[in-house]
Amino acid sequence: MNDQKTTVDNLKVFVKNFVDERDWSQFHNPKNISMALAIEASELMDIFKWDSNDESEKKMSVDISRQDAIDELADVIIYSIAFANKNGIDISDAILQKMKKNEEKYPSEKFKGHF
Repeated sequence: MNDQKTTVDNLKVFVKNFVDERDWSQFHNPKNISMALAIEASELMDIFKWDSNDESEKKMSVDISRQDAIDELADVIIYSIAFANKNGIDISDAILQKMKKNEEKYPSEKFKGHF
């Protein structure tokens, strides 16, 4: 798989099949999946805890910490997809709608280069 050839739908099916093969859907409700997602996001943050900006950048070039970050990011994405699957959310449409809101809230001419 790679980003150039894999669709969001491919990923949704891949995650759904994994969950179904283990009969884990019974544990997948909005509360549980959102909590798991938050936990995985915090595990990603933990890799960089107490690092300076430069140190965190350097960690992303070191094999072991880079792989740890990739693994945690994958967990965040997997749980995000599982949440979408369980709740009938079209990920592409959700992103499009949210980006439209972001464009209105943060117009580029006002926010370019700063928050």
